[in-house]
Amino acid sequence: MASTSGGGSGVATGRIRSHTSALYSDNQSLIREIRKAVAVMKDVAVDLERDERTEMVKDLEAGVIQLLAASDECMHLSEAIQSIGDELEPGPEPTNLKKKFDEEIAKSKARSSCHAQNQPLLRQFREAIWHVHHAGQPMPGDEQEDIVMTSTQCNLLNVTCPLSGKPVTELAEPVRSMDCKHIYEKKAIMQYIKSKSTRGRCPVAGCPKILQAQRVLCDPFLVVEIDEVRSMSKQNGPDAIEDFTTLDEEED
Repeated sequence: MASTSGGGSGVATGRIRSHTSALYSDNQSLIREIRKAVAVMKDVAVDLERDERTEMVKDLEAGVIQLLAASDECMHLSEAIQSIGDELEPGPEPTNLKKKFDEEIAKSKARSSCHAQNQPLLRQFREAIWHVHHAGQPMPGDEQEDIVMTSTQCNLLNVTCPLSGKPVTELAEPVRSMDCKHIYEKKAIMQYIKSKSTRGRCPVAGCPKILQAQRVLCDPFLVVEIDEVRSMSKQNGPDAIEDFTTLDEEED
């Protein structure tokens, strides 16, 4: 009886993994489509700004904000799906999946309350519009000497793994630190963390963050953003992508 029960549990676990993997894949596809739509809307808005059709540009910006809010919700759902797929195990009592999803989504939102992942896309939209009539001029509020991402730059903090030296577009299993946002090859960074007698400092020069294995993962936006870098490289050449690990970083 024990072996039968174990076999049944294994089958159920396999089904859970399979279903959550399919849901995660579908949700990631939706995130990609939303981000593609934002890129198209940016191009349309630039054309409208050239024609001085300001009200239509404002309408498009409002639409972009709504899409990015939807993208945030999809990101939280992806994290919840990923967590449930990794952690949920069949038990003797039925699992309240709705309650479990709600809990995981709440955790995801608590970790990213500032929606930092989406801000660069809105920023890039506004910069593209601004530069139509103000080429070479900083946007209002940018007079300080802060690092500002422009519409030609990507959302990734580093575009090469500091351990393997490979471009992030060639990593077999890319992962990102939830704390410093640097990207690594999973196998290399996990070996790096384990090789330290204490929690290891991020291998990127000048980064003060201490890495924890459970906080270095493939977040829902990472694969999408890497795909965007591939597309950007094809369109503009590899020199269009700037690696921000060459810049001094300050600890939060």
